[in-house]
Amino acid sequence: MDLYLNGQTAVVTGASRGLGRAITKELAAERVKVFATGRNEDLLDSLKTEIRETGGTEPVIFVQDFVAADAPEKIAAAALSSFGYIDILVNNAGRSRPLDVIGAEEEWAASMTLDFDRHRQLTQQLLPQFMERRHGAILNITSTYELRSVNASAVAKAGIVVWSKQLSGQLGRYGIRVNSLQPGLIDTENIRRFFTDEQRKAYAEREIPLGDFGEAQDIANMAAFLVSPRAKYITGTVAVVDGGGRHYAF
Repeated sequence: MDLYLNGQTAVVTGASRGLGRAITKELAAERVKVFATGRNEDLLDSLKTEIRETGGTEPVIFVQDFVAADAPEKIAAAALSSFGYIDILVNNAGRSRPLDVIGAEEEWAASMTLDFDRHRQLTQQLLPQFMERRHGAILNITSTYELRSVNASAVAKAGIVVWSKQLSGQLGRYGIRVNSLQPGLIDTENIRRFFTDEQRKAYAEREIPLGDFGEAQDIANMAAFLVSPRAKYITGTVAVVDGGGRHYAF
């Protein structure tokens, strides 16, 4: 299926590994010019090489620690300097942060900075050009937030969902769509640290109808669709990709 993405431009945060890497590769395969940013230069260089060798549109890479106070301004300025305009923003950077019921303040603050504030600030840096052009797609990668234990990242990402819905209500008149994508348990480094192979197998058999964790490519496939003109009448929604494992905690 042609997603009609050829020639569009995109910014993807957290692009060096995991979901961001897979999304960058998928968009590049669809001939999108991607501004891929992350903090690991070696991984970004290898991403660029992989895309070049597989025939995708070579991305512009930008090394930046996303939690730095000036990161949103620097990323937006560099992306606009590289491409002149941005059609697509994928707010992906994040890190799961389980905490005790009385969590350290610095951990809560760090999670809110990484998983909410910087995404909001980067979006606000790019919104004027989206609104002026009356065109754009913003996709916020969230997380599972129906949990039975405290996870600061999940709280911040739940805030992203609410904020996304509010944005979609105000930006539709400008032709700008805003959606969220909620992954289930996906086989990435961010998730592997919480499960042994035996625990993964047992959990998946018990909780996931499709029987296993997903792959980063499963998220990339949905992400590419949601930011494409094929999804032109979809905004303000949360798309769930979790193998059927979503349920509310009792």
